[in-house]
Amino acid sequence: MRALTWHGQGDVRVDTHPDPTILSPTDAIIKITSTAICGSDLHLYDNYVPMMREGDIIGHEPMGIVVETGAAVKNIKKGDRVVVSFTISCGHCFFCESSMYSLCDNSNPKPENAEKAMGHSPAGIYGYSHLTGGIPGGQAEFLRVPYADVGTIKIESDLPDEKVLFLSDIFPTGYMAAEQAQIQPGDTVAVWGCGPVGQFAIQSAWMLGAGRVIAIDKVEERLAMARTAGKAETINFETESVLDKLNEMTGGRGPDRCIEAVGAEAHAASNITAAADSLKSTLHLQSDQPHALNQAIMACRKGGTLSVPGVYAGPMTLQFGAVMNKALTLRTGQTHVQAYMKPLLEKIEKGEIDPSVIITHTEPLENAPEMYRIFREKEDGCVKVVLKA
Repeated sequence: MRALTWHGQGDVRVDTHPDPTILSPTDAIIKITSTAICGSDLHLYDNYVPMMREGDIIGHEPMGIVVETGAAVKNIKKGDRVVVSFTISCGHCFFCESSMYSLCDNSNPKPENAEKAMGHSPAGIYGYSHLTGGIPGGQAEFLRVPYADVGTIKIESDLPDEKVLFLSDIFPTGYMAAEQAQIQPGDTVAVWGCGPVGQFAIQSAWMLGAGRVIAIDKVEERLAMARTAGKAETINFETESVLDKLNEMTGGRGPDRCIEAVGAEAHAASNITAAADSLKSTLHLQSDQPHALNQAIMACRKGGTLSVPGVYAGPMTLQFGAVMNKALTLRTGQTHVQAYMKPLLEKIEKGEIDPSVIITHTEPLENAPEMYRIFREKEDGCVKVVLKA
């Protein structure tokens, strides 16, 4: 099969790999019909996430047609059309039974790597470094799906791939981020990052009762999408002081709820803090760049909530004194996708949201390396890329 393969920083290629096979009775094999490039894939592309190895197949937002199932698979069968959760979960450990699927005890086949780095191992993730299992990913023609009964949702309607594909990751991620922000009716919600997860966090904030949503980015195409599809007010951090503007917009109180949907490679307007963070990263004193996260901490009102769906991989310097002294609630985590797939599919089927509006580019899998570059450089108005295998 053809699959997108990691060869080092800034170097991904479509190579030929052996087709996947059933390794466990709970496995399924799917033929990919659509898959997508996630913003967190860029952290791999830029080598921010440790323990990538040359030859790894990447990608974690797939859907397709079931072509084979293991003997223990009961919920899906050959010919079914399914979306696959990016987090891999067994369904029966303490965490899965508590609906905390991204913390599964059993799906990371190499837990010792994460245990050394984090204290405990989260769930396995498709195509996302050997910290989370080194499990072959979904930017490929075929995918082996472990624990297939738990990690898939069957699409029984004729909705096109583009409307349901993002149940694999970014729609549940944006929704969980908004849910974890503890939004109360009428709250002012500020969202850092207007990429795909940010766009879904904006729309989810409205669904959960926000009275006002303010979106922060520097890329005009993303800001425009936040204004049109997301009905948000916007701040361009390249041309305005975010903290000053948010204080002005909220009468000095600050947003009630803040969502940081940027992650490890946050960009910042040129200033001393940004320069210091870049220097620390260059000198390997910190691996991640927390510009947006620290800004959200400083902006959030006293007693407010900060929700962080942005992906981080290593140590960094945080304004933690502000978190403590302002009595902020901090909520984080990889997404418990399986808990959200069914209710969010129902919202799509009812027409409450059309996830396809964020797609700006649809290309064949063979064009993936160039699309990574375009997505990385934010060229050609690129917000979200769907690949057709």
